[in-house]
Order: sequence, then structure tokens, then C-alpha cells
Amino acid sequence: MIVDDHQLFRSGVRAELEGQVEILGDADGVDAAERLILDSSPDVVLLDVHMPDGGGVEVIRRVVPERPGTRFLALSVSDDAEDVIAVIRAGARGYVTKTISGEELADAIRRVHEGDAVFSPRLAGFVLDAFAGAPPASPDPELDQLTPREREVLQHIARGYMYKEIAHRLDISAKTVEAHVSAVLRKLQLSSRHELSRWAAERHLLDADS
Repeated sequence: MIVDDHQLFRSGVRAELEGQVEILGDADGVDAAERLILDSSPDVVLLDVHMPDGGGVEVIRRVVPERPGTRFLALSVSDDAEDVIAVIRAGARGYVTKTISGEELADAIRRVHEGDAVFSPRLAGFVLDAFAGAPPASPDPELDQLTPREREVLQHIARGYMYKEIAHRLDISAKTVEAHVSAVLRKLQLSSRHELSRWAAERHLLDADS
């Protein structure tokens, strides 16, 4: 479902996503979005951050108690750190800017649906900085069996980065990243990158420098 107060933009997003994801409907504000989400139960809501009647944070606040399984992906012209942090704290699983291509947006929607956290790379840093002071997590025997580098790669997977992006950020090759991911999957007895993302998200690895 698409939530944005500009009809022309909603139409443009529909056109870009046509044939790539199923669109159940669109809404132009908080009240309309709340009604439509509760009626149609979409898997993912593509959500504008700034709207006259409260914006994306208000939509999430109203809907999550009734539809806890719905995932939210913020799509905004704003790349302001306060906007990013506010909507992620409210419960969104990702934040991308409106410069994104249609193909990239469809991929981001699918990844959020599958449990990934998706950010435009520069925006991920805002979220990491915001949660850097979070209290340390309780001891986790499964996490403890991973090497420091494997944990580092796992955290980047949890934040939604692709292998090539992780390789660039850690100054290693994509093949090395793939080898680390394979080792983590084996140690945690998981079978796919998406299962790994969900495992990491459940342990809030996006929220802390574990």
C-alpha cells in the first residue's frame, strides 16, 4: 500500500511498481491510511514521512497495535537524520529517499517483506549513531560462537547491505563476505540470507554495536 499526500506522486509510484509488486491501494493521509491498512492488511506499507495530518510516525503508531505483522518502509524526499530516526523508532523497517529507481524500490519492498532492514547507505549511519548508546544485550550463546569479523558481517546483513556494499565498507572482497556469511549460516544452522536477517533482527543487531 502507498501512503503519500501527493496524488501525482502516488500515481508515479504505481506506474513504476506495476508488474513488480501487487498494490492493494493508496491513501493520501493518516486517517485514510489507517482505514485502508486495517481493511486490507497489506504486507508492506510504503510510507511518506511528512504529511499535513501527522505523517508516517502517526500512521505507524495507530496501526501497529491492530496489525503488528505489517511492515513499514519510509519513502521520503527528506534525508534529515531526525526524520530517519523518528520513523525507525516508531517501527519502520527501512527508509529510502525518493531518488530511488522503480526497480530498486521494488527490491526494497520485497526485502522489507522478507524481514530485512533496508536503508539508503548514507541514512544507515544515522540509525547506527542514534542507537550506539543502547545498553548491551544479554549474553547470547549462539552469537558468542561467531568471530568478531563474522559478527561485523552479520550486523551489516541485518542493516540491509548487500555483499558488495559490505565488502566496500569493510575493505574486503565480496567473496570473503560470502565466505563469512556461509560460516555464520553453518554455525547458526540457518539456510538463507533472509533467515539470517530475521535472526539478526530478532536479536536487535540493527540497534546496537554487539
